[in-house]
Amino acid sequence: MNNAERVQPLNNLKNRDVLTLLDFTAEEMHDLIHLAESLKEDKKSRPVYPLLEGKSLGMIFENASTRTRVSFETGMTQLGGHALFLSPRDMQIGRGEPVKDTANVLSRYVDGIMIRTNSHETVEELAAHADVPVINALTDSYHPCQALADLLTIKEHKGKLKGLKAAFVGDGNNVAHSFLIACLKAGMEASLAVPKGYEPDEEIWKEIEKTAEHHQASLTLTHSPQEAVQGADVIYTDVWASMGFEEEQGAREKDFSGFQINETLCADADSSFIFMHCLPAHRGEEVSAGIIDGIHSVVYDEAENRLHAQKALLASIM
Repeated sequence: MNNAERVQPLNNLKNRDVLTLLDFTAEEMHDLIHLAESLKEDKKSRPVYPLLEGKSLGMIFENASTRTRVSFETGMTQLGGHALFLSPRDMQIGRGEPVKDTANVLSRYVDGIMIRTNSHETVEELAAHADVPVINALTDSYHPCQALADLLTIKEHKGKLKGLKAAFVGDGNNVAHSFLIACLKAGMEASLAVPKGYEPDEEIWKEIEKTAEHHQASLTLTHSPQEAVQGADVIYTDVWASMGFEEEQGAREKDFSGFQINETLCADADSSFIFMHCLPAHRGEEVSAGIIDGIHSVVYDEAENRLHAQKALLASIM
């Protein structure tokens, strides 16, 4: 099979919005990961693959970003397209223009819209009124692009997805929501360990449970990190105080005592486990330096794979 045959966008995803992975089938996710693998391999010999030649992506950022901005902007360049960075300070939406108006106007200019914002309802409203695909690049509820990159990373390092056990230890936040959904749809066993009071959003957890049931996958919610990581092939964590919760840092440090991913906790995992973190990380808080900088860590591969997974997504929906 030559490169042109391998690197083909998924036509069944054309013009699809990407708000959460709940809207994707297991097969569609599998195909996206396969396309991402092909694009990553092809990049070694062909830095620019013009699948989106002449197309533009509008990127709305309400929050600061390193990996999201650079990976999407670079991805569009490598696909032959163009990306425009749009901050609220530079747009009328930052001065109160209705989301509906922004959606309709941008649809006349660009071929896709990516947004990183706080409220998930903003993304849903944008998608409802836009005539081009809308990508959720992070909200307070979901982080689907990160989860796709996570699956790509796990498959690279473990050679498979189905049958593995993944443990998320920490806050039941947006990253945890999307990671669990992705793992369950991929046929993995998933466990989530959170301190009391930091459980996932109740309505989203119901959807996660439905996902587990539909895919006949094991799902566990516990307050014991030791229980969650027992025999785990993948251990994942995030910062204890995510963006927007910085004022709770002190209280969260107390509440999350015992939830640090360190050598002692990881002794209960599979001996060949991999450690994952969406970054940025706080060494000495949610993870010890010995783990994140040690032989089990794949955090930089994970960060790189944001680029390749998002290229597969962009090429397919745009």
